[in-house]
Amino acid sequence: MNSLANIVDTAANAGSFSTLVTAIKAADLVDTLKGAGPFTVFAPTDEAFAKLPAGTVDALLKDIPKLKKILTYHVVSGKVMASDVVKLKSATTVEGSDVKIDATNGSVKINDATVATADVAADNGVIHIIDTVLLPA
Repeated sequence: MNSLANIVDTAANAGSFSTLVTAIKAADLVDTLKGAGPFTVFAPTDEAFAKLPAGTVDALLKDIPKLKKILTYHVVSGKVMASDVVKLKSATTVEGSDVKIDATNGSVKINDATVATADVAADNGVIHIIDTVLLPA
């Protein structure tokens, strides 16, 4: 049986999301993101997390409510493929507020993050890899 891995395992297996996977575990969102979904996850790479001011990640790992808020701000309910994303101006995240979507310049921007790789398939949704961590207002 050739089934896809779920979002968490897909991110873990990719190798460039160890910070994200650590954060998902710390925020106790593993079961959620391994759930039926479907989910669309804008997944920041380890490099994206490294762009945050020094100490930010460590501080977030100690502030679980804030960490959860930031992580759920990277998740949209439903499976939104790139072909659909480019038609949108915004999307409401699981956190509750909207992310801005801009596909006017050939690349897709989610707030200030650029989608580096779109449409990474998972069995319970899709991952779009982004180069910057999204921070809710």
